[in-house]
Amino acid sequence: MPDLDVGVVIVNYNTRELLRRCLQTVRASQGVTFEICVVDNASIDGSPDMVEQEFPEVRVIRSPVNGGYAYANNLGLRSFGFGVPNAAPRPRYALLLNPDTEVPPDALARMVGFLDAHPEAGAAGPKIVRPDGSMDLACRRSFPTPEVAFYRFSGLSRLFPKSPRFARYNLTFLDPDQTYEVDSVVGAFMMVRREAIMQVGLLDESFFMYGEDLDWAYRMKQAGWKIYYYPEVVVLHIKRASSRMSPRARYEFNRAMWIFYRKHYRSATPGWLDFLVRAGLVLKGGWRLWQEMRRDLKNADHPVTDRR
Repeated sequence: MPDLDVGVVIVNYNTRELLRRCLQTVRASQGVTFEICVVDNASIDGSPDMVEQEFPEVRVIRSPVNGGYAYANNLGLRSFGFGVPNAAPRPRYALLLNPDTEVPPDALARMVGFLDAHPEAGAAGPKIVRPDGSMDLACRRSFPTPEVAFYRFSGLSRLFPKSPRFARYNLTFLDPDQTYEVDSVVGAFMMVRREAIMQVGLLDESFFMYGEDLDWAYRMKQAGWKIYYYPEVVVLHIKRASSRMSPRARYEFNRAMWIFYRKHYRSATPGWLDFLVRAGLVLKGGWRLWQEMRRDLKNADHPVTDRR
């Protein structure tokens, strides 16, 4: 059986109408071979039934629980053979795609062409815009080191958006229409090379709905791969359609920052700075996050592992 160019994984949670439009745009893709897997995180709006009725070519996985974004994406990736012992994944590239996105007909082909031309790239993402035409700043980012996170959470990045020092997290000092190597692109549209996934493994399911893309990119870069922002492709993102920035979403965002910091930076952070980082996270995440942090600190001798 010949290789497939792209295996598309779309995680859905109660976004039926947006998912329908997303699938319509992906279905119209030209110039590449692709298959689509929709993983439904226990929706109650009839989303999986709609997909089976209107898009019979799409593989549907119905999760009995809402296990989060990383959990559901891993179900989809495994359906293409990634992370399965002794399996040979068919797709040359895996695409994580949000259901609240719309892609141009040539988007997949152009991203594949870019990655084919850059064999050092483990992953790449396009320029992502919101319905009002503004750029979704999450589409190109630096890793949230303690310094970078401080500039973001203190508001300095917003006060000085053209500063190469203060605006590093969202890289707002860079030309949005130029291609750059970056630390990470966003999981709303993240195309990843098969060999990179086979080397670093699947997404870390410790993350529920934020941070897993940053963590994946971090592990790829640690393994020697490069990550690129490629604005020649432009994708529409109706951001936060699933979460609507609910209290749960806000909590999970801050929780993801704690997991990322604990996993990648805490062991090398001086004690005084570690205290400030944790204090800042508690101020943002509240009592519930503090309780989780206390539990994690008590189990510090048992580091976070990737559930792949």
